[in-house]
Amino acid sequence: MAKQEQEQQPPVLRLASASPRRRQLLDLIGVPHVVTPADIDETPLAAEPPNEYVLRLAREKAEAVWARHTDLPVLAADTTVVVDDEILGKPESEAEAHTMLGKLSGRDHMVHTAVALWSDEHQMLFHTSTQVCFAPLTAEEIHAYWETGEPQGKAGAYAIQGLGAAFVTGISGTYTGVMGLPLFETAHLLRQAGIPVWSGRLPAKTGEIEGAD
Repeated sequence: MAKQEQEQQPPVLRLASASPRRRQLLDLIGVPHVVTPADIDETPLAAEPPNEYVLRLAREKAEAVWARHTDLPVLAADTTVVVDDEILGKPESEAEAHTMLGKLSGRDHMVHTAVALWSDEHQMLFHTSTQVCFAPLTAEEIHAYWETGEPQGKAGAYAIQGLGAAFVTGISGTYTGVMGLPLFETAHLLRQAGIPVWSGRLPAKTGEIEGAD
């Protein structure tokens, strides 16, 4: 009975992301949603600081989806990996992944995540930063990791919630922020906007994915 009730919960917001990780994280805090990916240019501006970069992209994603759909509040997020003030995007080849992971090898780096909530009543933004430390990586380890397919489509060429966790020796900040959606801060944001968050019920079932139109 509880499972049936869970599946019948109507969505309370639109998630402007096709990321399975963000969908799963919203499920964890019991927020039923529909997925409507945003399609924007994610190229950093010249000399754009990483925190301003992710804040801008989160806002632009939210605005892009809100411009098409105003029936539900829109939640958007953006995450980037930064080392030596360089923004590491998503690798398009094994060579790029080698370069990125080589820069992260044996040292600390920062992961910045911004979240935006857009509706008629609310235009809200916040940003988190988390320090992550990697063990030294060999070229063989990087090649084997690339072969798993996990680095593809991931900022910084790794996923902390996947096999990439084996490289992490320490973290200071929000683990779910590194995954792509800092849950404590996001739950607070949603409550501020009057959107219900988990309150002892089973997590809500993820809504169907809608293509960008």
